[in-house]
Formats: sequence, C-alpha cells, structure tokens
Amino acid sequence: MPMIQVNLLTGYSSALKDRLARALTSVIGGITRAKPDAITLWIHEIDPENYSRGGSPRLPGSGTTDPVMLVLGYLDAMQERNLETAQTYLAAPFAMTFPGSGELTSLGALVEWSKDRYRHIEKTVMATNVAYETDHIVVMVQGTLAGQWPDGRNFSGVRFIDRFELREDLIHRQDVWNDLANKKPPA
Repeated sequence: MPMIQVNLLTGYSSALKDRLARALTSVIGGITRAKPDAITLWIHEIDPENYSRGGSPRLPGSGTTDPVMLVLGYLDAMQERNLETAQTYLAAPFAMTFPGSGELTSLGALVEWSKDRYRHIEKTVMATNVAYETDHIVVMVQGTLAGQWPDGRNFSGVRFIDRFELREDLIHRQDVWNDLANKKPPA
C-alpha cells in the first residue's frame, strides 16, 4: 500500500493539486501495480512565510496549464480554421509533420500542403495520454477523422494519432500519424 507525501507552498489552485494527485497516483500504480484506491497521497501545504531557499523566501510557481486542455484548444482552433487563435498555442520555433508532408514550420505551410488533400477535416478524440518528461510534456491524442475530399465526396472513420511536445505551456512539436491515404478515392 504505497503512501506518498508531497510538500507544496500554499497558493496552488485546487485544479493543479487535483492533476498532481491523479498523475502521481497513476505513476505509482503503474510502477507498483497497486490499485488506485490502495494508494494514499497527502499534500502538505506550507505557508510561504515559513519557507526559504538559499536564505530567501519563495512564492509558489504558477504551475502548468492542463496540457490536455491546451492541446484540445489548439485542435479546436485548427478545426475551425481560426489560425490566429491556433498560433497562440505554438512556440517559436515550432515544427510539425504529417504523413508525406516532411517537416512544416508554420500553419500557413500546413494549409498550403493540405489544400489538395481535403476540403475540410474534423477530429473526434477518443483518448488522450500525458507523459511528464524531464524537460517537456508529451500529449498523445487518438481518435478518428471525418471530412470531405477535394471532389466533394465524404470520408469518415479514419484513425489518427497526434503526438505533441509542450514546454512552458506552448506546443513545440506536433507529429501526426493517420490512415487517410488508405481511404483516398481513386483519381
């Protein structure tokens, strides 16, 4: 029965502490095979007046934005073709790859590359997974695509996986895998 104690400076949001508790429970359960209800977690909050590092008092950090919500916000903006909003989610520099695209470094390049592939596309998200690495966060998004070919015919049920790398609440990289080529109608 694993027991975890975490010390945090007072001031972090309840949502951040909830994400922390869920993530730590998942990691401990994944490593020890303990069931979630057998894992106990205490979060001890310490008043910043009672804490210093290097002889200087410290305040709590801001914490990260929920990485799943950040990625889904970006995907929603892209689906709506609101490129201005989508751009606010991206770091500079930013890189993305799609099947057959090579590396693209701007949303304009993506729009240009995709214009002969489909008229529009929609993603239905079925699952998300988050991995906290030492210097970045990885978000995997899995689901299906539906849309319309350039000739007006519809398609649906196309599997996809997107892998995002985030640092400082910005997307630095997006890699996409999908079965769109397997559904393409003959020319």
